[in-house]
Amino acid sequence: MGPVDIRIEKGRPEAAPPPPPAHPRASWHLRANAIVVAWLGLTVAVALAGDVLPAPRWLLVHVFLLGAVSTAILVWSEHFTVALLRVRTPPQRGSLTRLALLNAATVAVLAGVSAGPWPLAAAGAGLVAGVVLWHGTVLVLLVRRALPGRFGHVVGWYVAAAGALATGGVLGGLLTAHLGHGAAHERLHAAHAEVNVFGWVGLTVLGTLFTLWPTVLRTRMSEGTRRASRVGLGLVAPGLAVAVAGLLAGWRWVAFAGLVAYAAGGLAVLAPLAEALRRKRPHTGASWTLAAAIVWFEVALAADLVVVATHPAHEVAAALDPLLPLVVVGFVAQTLLGSLLHLLPAVLGGGPARFKENAALLERGWAVRLAALNLGVPLLALPVPRPVTVLGWALVLGSVLAFVVLAVTALTRARLVGARPPGAEDARRGGRWRSSLPAIAGVAVGCLVTAAAVVVATSGGSGPAARVTATGSRTVEVTLSGMRIRPAVIEAPVGTVLTLRVTNADAQRHDLRLATGERTPLLAPGQSATLTPAPLGEPVEGWCTVAGHRAAGMTMRVVPVGTAASPPRPGTGHAGHDGQATAAAGPAGLDLSAPMSPGWTPYDATLRPAPGGTEHHVELRAEDTRVQEVAPGTRQRVWTFNGTMPGPVLRGKVGDVFVVTFVNAGTMGHGIDFHAGATAPDGPMRTIRPGERLTYRFRADFAGAWLYHCSTMPMTQHIANGMYGAVVIDPPGLPKADREYLLVQGELYLGEPGSDAQVAKMRRGEPDGWLFNGVAAGYDHAPLRAEAGERVRIWAVAAGPSSGTALHVVGAPFDTVYKEGAYTLRTGDPGGAQVLDLAPAQGGFAELVFPEAGTYPVVDHTMRQAEAGAHGLFKVGGGDEGPR
Repeated sequence: MGPVDIRIEKGRPEAAPPPPPAHPRASWHLRANAIVVAWLGLTVAVALAGDVLPAPRWLLVHVFLLGAVSTAILVWSEHFTVALLRVRTPPQRGSLTRLALLNAATVAVLAGVSAGPWPLAAAGAGLVAGVVLWHGTVLVLLVRRALPGRFGHVVGWYVAAAGALATGGVLGGLLTAHLGHGAAHERLHAAHAEVNVFGWVGLTVLGTLFTLWPTVLRTRMSEGTRRASRVGLGLVAPGLAVAVAGLLAGWRWVAFAGLVAYAAGGLAVLAPLAEALRRKRPHTGASWTLAAAIVWFEVALAADLVVVATHPAHEVAAALDPLLPLVVVGFVAQTLLGSLLHLLPAVLGGGPARFKENAALLERGWAVRLAALNLGVPLLALPVPRPVTVLGWALVLGSVLAFVVLAVTALTRARLVGARPPGAEDARRGGRWRSSLPAIAGVAVGCLVTAAAVVVATSGGSGPAARVTATGSRTVEVTLSGMRIRPAVIEAPVGTVLTLRVTNADAQRHDLRLATGERTPLLAPGQSATLTPAPLGEPVEGWCTVAGHRAAGMTMRVVPVGTAASPPRPGTGHAGHDGQATAAAGPAGLDLSAPMSPGWTPYDATLRPAPGGTEHHVELRAEDTRVQEVAPGTRQRVWTFNGTMPGPVLRGKVGDVFVVTFVNAGTMGHGIDFHAGATAPDGPMRTIRPGERLTYRFRADFAGAWLYHCSTMPMTQHIANGMYGAVVIDPPGLPKADREYLLVQGELYLGEPGSDAQVAKMRRGEPDGWLFNGVAAGYDHAPLRAEAGERVRIWAVAAGPSSGTALHVVGAPFDTVYKEGAYTLRTGDPGGAQVLDLAPAQGGFAELVFPEAGTYPVVDHTMRQAEAGAHGLFKVGGGDEGPR
């Protein structure tokens, strides 16, 4: 986005008609701008598809900004640098490579965020940062090779812009990796948006306008341009850096001060532009479109200042969200369209006559298109009824689509002209491309109709839905928090009119969209909205449309009961003829925030001291018909030792002997394997039949936290269904702790034990949840207790069968860590530890002292496992005051 050429005649600069470009470079720009136009067309298609696509709002913004706008900036900033510095054009291979890598990275980001996996998106974001840093380096080298000139100051804006996008790419990669939660995530989001829009796009546009604006107006450049550029960049670049740092750190007034400096730099840039405007009024579509873009830029910047001044840093992104159309459409889209209106005729070549013809074609109906787009911008930004918003979309998309059709026509004409022999007559050439115009228009209209058909088909509009008679009503409170929708499953009789009162209880923004089309707006923390879908007739899926949230598990399901289409809630099951629960296979639907069932008692995690004596007798009974609550409100049949999952804890000292009487009180063969003993497994670990018993004797020669489990094949099923426990052998000289707890982490596979569906999930390694001591999120509902200043020792064993744990207490580092028979950290060491990491079947302990009263989460820092149940709470009191 910058000048094509500036000619000086008798001391007066004016825009010169562009000469026919050399073929290689012309062909390169022709292809590059075809990519930009293609991204614009895809932007229109994404907007038409709407909610059919995952994360539709995010996808629309990034297809346009990262696809169309970034491609245009990469191409033209290099071209303008070469033209302004009057240096040799860099090798085309490098330019093509950077363009290809940028577009590949863009596709990776779009695909990774929309459909996953997130590492694909993070890699794409990293590649974007690498490409623009390479681009900035090329520009710096061009400056070093050039002689001093009038326009070298502009290149500094392009280099600063490249640095801004590199920063924005890194922040975007962190967002896709879901690093930072709640308020930290929102601050990251705000900084990412600011540095990309006002950095990558804003700096490029401001720098380019110094030469582009007078060229488009066909007037001379202000004498104060160079000084204004230096002053402006000296304020804008540091101001943006301060603003971004302030947002990341949560320092509102630091961010505001940075934006004030940025705004002051923007005003310095406008001074020479206003002087050019006083000499010559806008008179073309390109000049009026760029003028409108500059106005919207100032409006958006003023709104940004107000929002940052009046909102905490973690609320800035949510507060700016409604103003997004002002920036994306009003400023960025019009800047791109105005620049292309001016630049494409020169790129298309063909001599002065062809230049005028192409310019006339691209500006055809520009006044109507300009009015429609600028009328649509406030309709998209203001809180107006939905039909008015739809009108705004129609005006904006109609204007952009009209330009795309004209641009495709001009590009196709250029290709046809370039393919003909040099001696062909103009009339003949013009006649041929005009004869192809109906076909081109037909293709454009066909694409539009096809996109509309896809929207209708995929949104369920292929036919009238079956009418369901309303039989009653019910109101359900729905909470959005912690990357979960609660309740995850809503059951109601057929015909029920549900009213869903949706509240965002999280520190980041969420929404809820139902497959039937109803959706809430994007809700800021604490905001609520109500959905009332049609009477319930078929199962209805729901999800959060924020990028990456659906893939992270933020989904729900509304299920009609009493019909063949309504399977039982997974894990809750129906009572069979024998009175045992049989759970259906399917998605877990765990609602970890729901209350536990009346009468539920947690597994006692308190670890008692080792009993006296050197020989310990214990009886373990294998049972496989118990029904246990494995998650809030979710019960299923489990296989246990002594009726609990995990089984009873055995504790002793090094050298103690354990005499275990193993009784098979189940309905199938079972065995037992103690990792703490050293003995040939042939006899004591054999499988015994129901009703049989054997005596297992082992000596504990080694200290540690040891796993025991059923030894019958397939062990994956026996362990995963609950047949595991822990043996704790104290290390010699183990100091006394004020409190000791034991957490045995296991996997949860819902469904009838041994069923094909459950076994298939085990083989894939796809648990429905993770458990501390047999219950998902059980210690959220029955927190573990401690007092501030007490030494607490947490023993842990990873029962698996296939996943380990990374045990972490939020807010209280470990000062002692003992893992697999050895200390890795002792009290008094200068360092600390944040995680006790255990592979499947490993064990150990960590010690800590809670610094003050409060609530401290204990989690598996493998966050997927924590969010699916491997978490609990410590309630820490303040000494004599008791737990808070």
